[in-house]
Amino acid sequence: MYRYFGELLTRGAGGVLASGYPAAAADSVLPASASLLRHRGYSQAVDPADDPNFFTMVEGFFDKGAAIVEDKLVEDLKTRETAEQKRSRVRGILRIIKPCNHVLSVSFPIKRDSGEWEVIEGYRAQHSQHRTPCKGDVPFGGAKAGVKINPKKYSVSATLPRRPALLGDPCGPGIDVPAPDMSTGEREMSWIADTFATVMGHNDINAHACVTGKPISQGGIHGRISATGRGVFHGIENFINEASYMSQLGMYPGFQDKTFVIQGFGNVGLHSMRYLHRFGARCVGVGELDGSIWNPKGINPKELEDYKLANGTIVGFPDSTPYEGSILEADCDILIPAASEKQLTKSNAHKIKAKIIAEGANGPTTPEADQIFLERNILVIPDMYLNAGGVTVSYFEWLKNLNHVSYGRLTFKYERDSNYHLLMSVQESLERKFGKHGGSVPVVPTSEFQARIAGASEKDIVHSGLAYTMERSARQIMRTANKYDLGLDLRTAAYVNAIEKVFKVYSEAGLIIT
Repeated sequence: MYRYFGELLTRGAGGVLASGYPAAAADSVLPASASLLRHRGYSQAVDPADDPNFFTMVEGFFDKGAAIVEDKLVEDLKTRETAEQKRSRVRGILRIIKPCNHVLSVSFPIKRDSGEWEVIEGYRAQHSQHRTPCKGDVPFGGAKAGVKINPKKYSVSATLPRRPALLGDPCGPGIDVPAPDMSTGEREMSWIADTFATVMGHNDINAHACVTGKPISQGGIHGRISATGRGVFHGIENFINEASYMSQLGMYPGFQDKTFVIQGFGNVGLHSMRYLHRFGARCVGVGELDGSIWNPKGINPKELEDYKLANGTIVGFPDSTPYEGSILEADCDILIPAASEKQLTKSNAHKIKAKIIAEGANGPTTPEADQIFLERNILVIPDMYLNAGGVTVSYFEWLKNLNHVSYGRLTFKYERDSNYHLLMSVQESLERKFGKHGGSVPVVPTSEFQARIAGASEKDIVHSGLAYTMERSARQIMRTANKYDLGLDLRTAAYVNAIEKVFKVYSEAGLIIT
């Protein structure tokens, strides 16, 4: 039932461009960046039909970043080796970082309502175990999972989600920690946690940390549901308020008077829309599979959410008109593809009118489209940074589960009392100095400070931690872009930044023994 595909090192970083030209002739017809990739043995990994699979896209973006950062990694390597030996070591480590380390495939039976039995397949890919448990870089090794099924065609049955929890050793609080994604949520995560705790973790006090995105009553954390959309907002915020980037786009900093369009009105799209609307941007269009709506005066996110809950669709939303054509090509300042991968390709990249593309979905832009956007001076805020809000707050939930106490519980009352004592001390000091005959000099906090005096709730701490994480990561990407003179190529800057961090762990933690 369990089949390991093993270490996929054959998919290393040693591929070269397929071409009928001799090497020198090929370099002469390729752009400088492509020539650099070829010279260093990295593959561009771009499908001629511009329809690569997601893994191939990531490999191509990795290769582009690796080619740029290689010289710097060689220069910073502190070993007693020749320059050629150092370069060989760097390239070897990059080849080890690039492939997916393990893929686990499971098959399990379910009984449908009709009485028919069906075999369902599931997968878990652990890209890297350089830091465990496997979970997006927070700061762990990356992993992803999926079950090959359309949940809309099956009835709710505990039999279905409980089977993947019986993976045994590959999963656990210190090994691999899944989280919700498309077509899954709190319910499914609760099922997995309960099954793991019952079957595998009955002697492990941390068993419920085996998965994140759970309901609050099952060890979840406040702010997790909206985390990805809130992260999208913070990611856009960090770049839209940066004058140096906005000047290159011919725009003024800030959200005021900015228009945006969202493709996909699921969890990510809804919460992204909600926060952008709250801070002054105007949503003029929303697209879904069954249709798109348009209103240049603005669409209210709460009203649209209520309408969809009542009708099961956004089509026919009052005060809006159906949008003919692709909503991706609508006129706006910010485009947020928050649906599925490969929505922006070379076939429509020239038609995009937005000046900022904020990738709320995973892999919405193909490599060829990405290159077209760079040539057109369009700022693409990459998915690997922008939609990391969910996994960041999942990390906070994992820490909460290991600590067995909610954020703020141990300090909430102490901080509140300390703040009030501070105000009383200030008031008494003023009265002694300026009060007439012991008259009162009241010290009254502002409404904003009053809210903070009350003490930080778990949600406040989560929101603050997420905002700080997104800001810190944005600054790292900006510094990397400036350091390597990448201009608006934030995707390559993000990959370079990630490669540098993972390379440092591999080099210094003894993961490479020679």
